[in-house]
Amino acid sequence: MSFNMRLYMHRMHQLDSNVCVAVNHTSQYKLIRNSFRFASRLGDGVFWYALMVGILLIKSSEGLQPVLHMLAAGLSGTLLYKWLKGKTLRPRPFEVRQDICLTGTPLDKFSFPSGHTLHAVVFSVVALNYYPELSIILVPFTIMVALSRVVLGLHYPSDVLAGALIGASIATLSLLIG
Repeated sequence: MSFNMRLYMHRMHQLDSNVCVAVNHTSQYKLIRNSFRFASRLGDGVFWYALMVGILLIKSSEGLQPVLHMLAAGLSGTLLYKWLKGKTLRPRPFEVRQDICLTGTPLDKFSFPSGHTLHAVVFSVVALNYYPELSIILVPFTIMVALSRVVLGLHYPSDVLAGALIGASIATLSLLIG
């Protein structure tokens, strides 16, 4: 790798790390911390499973295809993000920087990519393909889940961005295939 590329990568990591610290410091405010903890907890799967059950209850057999589509795309996302975490082994920000306050609970050891964000984007994109009227709920919730990961000190912004891009790619591919 050339000197210029190493310098660029170093600067990008510094920016990523500094933005992480700045966003994480908003967690010192109880309302912000608790709001993002709640969004993150719902993003663990609770919200998405409730959405799928709701679709099945409201749409009955017509909702089966969208729910199965969401489950298949979500499973693909799980397999890919677990493989990536095992390959990249990026430590979480709170383990690297003492000025990052951990205010959430990590579900696994590594940071890259954000699985919460990946799944929020996968489920939202697939669900919105079938039910665009849900955008008023799904878009803000997905943004809250993504932001929560940095606010709580669990991920760098680049982890969240990568999770969103991977999630969007999986969802798009699943829509093209399906």
